[in-house]
Amino acid sequence: MMYWNGGWAWVTLMPLLWIALIGLVVWAVLRLTQHSAGRHDATDDPRKAPGETPEEILDRRFASGEIDGEAYTEARKRLADHRPGPR
Repeated sequence: MMYWNGGWAWVTLMPLLWIALIGLVVWAVLRLTQHSAGRHDATDDPRKAPGETPEEILDRRFASGEIDGEAYTEARKRLADHRPGPR
């Protein structure tokens, strides 16, 4: 009789352990397949180029009215001055 005092705990914990293990495997598979399918944004890997160039972002912000014409012109000039060119 002394051996069965903690038996109910194992009967309860074993199914929970298996559910957690299966959930972890499913999560890992989904996470890996999403990255291999290319469903991640540019912030996942800083070496990869973002979807928009700085000029495209500037154009979009100007078109949406976030910045005025003067700020747009100045920003375009600064971007052109800091663009690496052939040496």
